[in-house]
Amino acid sequence: MMWGEKPYHSLDFELKKQFGRKLYKLSLDGGMTCPNRDGTLGYGGCIFCSEGGSGEFAKRQEFCEDVWQQIEKAKKQVEKKMPAGGRYIAYFQPYTNTYGPVSYLEPLFTRVIEHPEVEVLSVATRPDCLPQETIRLLKRLNQKKPVWVELGLQTICEETAKRIRRGYPLSVFEDAYARLKEAGLTVVVHVILGLPGETREMMLDTVRYLGDLKADGIKLQMLHILKGTVLAKEYEAEPFPVFSLEEYADLVVDCISVLPESTVIHRISGDGPKSLLIAPKWSENKKMVLNTIAKRFKERKMCQGLSGMVDK
Repeated sequence: MMWGEKPYHSLDFELKKQFGRKLYKLSLDGGMTCPNRDGTLGYGGCIFCSEGGSGEFAKRQEFCEDVWQQIEKAKKQVEKKMPAGGRYIAYFQPYTNTYGPVSYLEPLFTRVIEHPEVEVLSVATRPDCLPQETIRLLKRLNQKKPVWVELGLQTICEETAKRIRRGYPLSVFEDAYARLKEAGLTVVVHVILGLPGETREMMLDTVRYLGDLKADGIKLQMLHILKGTVLAKEYEAEPFPVFSLEEYADLVVDCISVLPESTVIHRISGDGPKSLLIAPKWSENKKMVLNTIAKRFKERKMCQGLSGMVDK
C-alpha cells in the first residue's frame, strides 16, 4: 500500500489525514532536567546523551518564562519552510518534560494549548516520570487539543538498557504505556538502532514488540556517537561496529515491514550536530540517507513483484 508519496504510513500522511495540512514542529524548552542527570537516578544522562539532553540530539532552546515567546522564536526558525498561515506541533523536546509537579506543568502546557496556531502538544518524557496526576492533566488537555506523549524506550533488552544507563526496567515502560492508552492519549515510542552489543535480530525484536502493542507511532533513530558523551569515550577506547548507510537502510525497511499499517512512522533517521558527531559520518547528509532508504524500499518492492511472478 502507498501512503501518499511514501511507501509507509508517514507522519506527513497522517497529519494531512487528520488536519488537512502539513504541520510544522516547534522545539520548545520546558525548563526541566532529568532524574538521570540530577542525581535521583544518576548523573550525565544515558551514555549516548549529549549535554543538550535531547533524544533528538537537537540544540536546546533558550528557556523563556512565557512559552509564547519561545513559540514566536521557534516559528522564525521554520518560516522559510512553511506557507503563510501555517499551523504547528508544539514539541517539548530536551530532557524529561513531565519531570515536575502538576502545579508547574499545568500552566505551562495549558498556555501552549491556548496558542491559536498550535494544533498538537507533543511531550517527550520518560516512562518513570508519569505519575497518575500528570497523566490526568494530559488527559484533560487532550480534550482541548491532541496531546502526544513521546517515550524514550530505545530497546526492550534489559542488558542493553543497563549498559546505556536508561535507569528503568521494561516493566516500568509497560505500566506507563498502559496508563497513557487507558487515558486515551497518543503514544509515540523512540527506538535507537545500533546500540552497542545488540544484534540486528535484537533490534527487530524491539520493533516487533511495539508492533504487538500497536503503538500509535514510532521514531527510528540511528545511534549517534557524539563528542563529550560517555559513549564517545567507550568508542574511542574500544571501537565497536556502527552501521554502514546500506546496512541501516536495509534494517529500516525490515523494521517498518514488521509494524502494523496503523503505526505512524514519525522518523526513520535522525540528526546529530556536525560539530559533535564522531560516527556514523554518513548521517551528516540527511538527504542522502532518506534517498537511500527510499531506494531500498523500491528495490524491495520490485523483488517482491518478481517473486510473485515466479510463484505464478
